[in-house]
Amino acid sequence: MVEEGGRILRERRMRRLRGSEGIRALVRETSIHPSNLVAPIFVRDGIGIVEPVEAMPGVNRYSVDRLPEYLERLSESGVASVILFGVPGLKDERGSGAYDPAGLIPRALRKLKEHSPRTVAIADVCLCEYTSHGHCGLVQGGTIDNDATLPLLARAAVEYARAGADMVAPSAMMDRQVLAIRSALREASMDEKIVMGYSAKFASSFYGPFREAAGSRPAFGDRRSYQMDPPNANEALEEMAQDIEEGADIVMVKPALAYLDIISRARARFDAPIAAYNVSGEYSMVKAAAMNQWIDETAVAYEMLLGIKRAGANIIITYFAEQIAKWLNRER
Repeated sequence: MVEEGGRILRERRMRRLRGSEGIRALVRETSIHPSNLVAPIFVRDGIGIVEPVEAMPGVNRYSVDRLPEYLERLSESGVASVILFGVPGLKDERGSGAYDPAGLIPRALRKLKEHSPRTVAIADVCLCEYTSHGHCGLVQGGTIDNDATLPLLARAAVEYARAGADMVAPSAMMDRQVLAIRSALREASMDEKIVMGYSAKFASSFYGPFREAAGSRPAFGDRRSYQMDPPNANEALEEMAQDIEEGADIVMVKPALAYLDIISRARARFDAPIAAYNVSGEYSMVKAAAMNQWIDETAVAYEMLLGIKRAGANIIITYFAEQIAKWLNRER
């Protein structure tokens, strides 16, 4: 206690709560557990293939038959959730591989559930990896036709659910895509399946390495007419509100690091679980800096994920999932 102007004041020394790791752990406000993390997986056509992604050191494309070995590693690390992206050998104008019952992702989902039934399987729902033009919807007269795309997204979501997906994640940023998918799942008697909307998906410069990994660069133009304009925060919250109203169980902010304010505002406004995607560009920048020995890779990756969690995300999709989970297990 100290006296000031005749008043007795409490003397508070904040450093008392930082004196040892035990004390710091005792009063820690935010923590990450492997169960909070989702590992993205790129699945490609072929047999016996584990193919490195040049722009994303440590990330591979796997043929369906090679998935089990990676799933085993993830399970051993404590990561219990994955999200699948297809890298097909054949593409067409309508992205028909996305909703083919015998397509790449349905086959991968069946293999996943056969080998690792307790893993939470999330299927990304979009056309961009499957269209010859690389856009997320059907092209009509040089523009993306929102309403013509919706039935195809719904068909894909139903096929993925039938193949074993626990959760479908529409990422095309078409208006009313969640409603179309929720309605289709209900009609197919699979309304229990979870829908995670890529609700606030911004037209970001951080997606470059992903587009190499998935082979999904647009053949013309860009995606700014349907992905969100980065300066807009209020619009992002409205997108999330609409997705919840249409039947989304989880809403997402993508990318994460440059949009922590959106995550925070969403956490304050919505009761629904919030996911954040720590995207490819964020991952590759850390990898590049670490390869030049400018930073401690794992410490920086953990600090980034901690910031995303602290901002309010319940779920973090990250290419660092296995690495950070192993590090967390050692720390404990």
